[in-house]
Amino acid sequence: MSRGWLQSALLVLLSLAAFAAGAVEVRELRVATGEERTRLVLDLSASVDYKLFALENPHRIVIDLKSASMGRGARVPDFRPGVLQRVRTGVQNGRDLRVVLDLQSGVRPRSFIEPPGDGRGHRLVIDLPSEAPAVAQAPARTVQTALPSSDRDIVIAIDAGHGGRDPGAIGPAGTFEKTITLAVAREVARQVNAMRGYKAVLIRDSDVFIPLEQRYRLAREAQADLFVSIHADAAPRSSAAGSSVYVLSTRGATNEAARWLADRENAADLVGGVKLDDKDNTLAAVLLDLAQSATMKASEDAANQVLNALKRVGKAHKPAVERANFVVLRSPDVPSMLVEAAFISNPGEERKLNDPAYRTRLSAAVADGIRDFFSLQPPPGTWVASNATERAREHIVARGETLSAIAVRHGVPLARLRAANAGRLRGDVVRVGDRLQIPGA
Repeated sequence: MSRGWLQSALLVLLSLAAFAAGAVEVRELRVATGEERTRLVLDLSASVDYKLFALENPHRIVIDLKSASMGRGARVPDFRPGVLQRVRTGVQNGRDLRVVLDLQSGVRPRSFIEPPGDGRGHRLVIDLPSEAPAVAQAPARTVQTALPSSDRDIVIAIDAGHGGRDPGAIGPAGTFEKTITLAVAREVARQVNAMRGYKAVLIRDSDVFIPLEQRYRLAREAQADLFVSIHADAAPRSSAAGSSVYVLSTRGATNEAARWLADRENAADLVGGVKLDDKDNTLAAVLLDLAQSATMKASEDAANQVLNALKRVGKAHKPAVERANFVVLRSPDVPSMLVEAAFISNPGEERKLNDPAYRTRLSAAVADGIRDFFSLQPPPGTWVASNATERAREHIVARGETLSAIAVRHGVPLARLRAANAGRLRGDVVRVGDRLQIPGA
């Protein structure tokens, strides 16, 4: 046996040992089946790079985990088959772990890495809806699909802030912000679903942590027409009170545009149905600017309607919509807003947030604001757009509003607004709580 052969064999063994030392282990694999989804959780020894993709004929989801393997004792548990029929594991490329999920039907999965918390290490979470949503097989929006021929619902993505290991702010009585935001989000979703022509999608529907960037990406995957993130603010002064509504700042939009430009070749993301990966920097930047300008204008219009509706429920912390560099508002093609329902750091407002009746009124105001916005700007191809008529709409006067400002907001001439409300007005004077009929624009 030659010395060269021994050296080669030693190098191979050392390489294998180095790979084994650096590989990520799947320590446990868990499956939880519920009415709305099936969740697969892989407990990991460390964070891992992974790739997830779907295949058809038969339907299955494939997850490739880079430099990973099944640990000792890790096995596929028994579970009740539903949308998930079977879980298989194997080795890919000699060093990666491949997990294959055999499905009953095609679904759109959601996946994310959960950082250490709750006494556990890193976890890879894959959620499979129990029933394929209407958007599961829908292609990315293009010029052709942006104007569908059928009357679809307006999709509202509702994001309950914080969750899981992130409790958010904590009130004087110990109330977690994550608990309040989930309760409000569920009630807003219920009220949105009760409106003809609307459909609500909850970004999180349980006490789980979802990374901020993943939240608005999930809204894009659902092809949402509007993204609303629910929070309950905290302030150093316990006397701070009132609701606030935020939209993305110009700085945040610029940061996101730069990221999209940097990632466009790998991600091949779409902006208004146009791929960026084959465009030069100047043209891609122009397309992004156009898309973001339109999105930010729609965000501000929608936020104004929601803030006006919230003023009818209680005090507003600031009289106008505010701007901030919130990560969850950075979707370049989905109008987005962040609603601070109240100050959980204020003892009185903490008590109100824990009152289901108050949460119902608060949620109704958010839903009303959403409806007010889309009644003025319904997306083409929706049931709301198809059924828009010249019939009058109602506007309830909020603090600080004037008759001329209301006419401008609804896009109708001041003279028509006066005529539609003859007998209700004393000149051009309006009072808080007055109900005005808004004629068709």
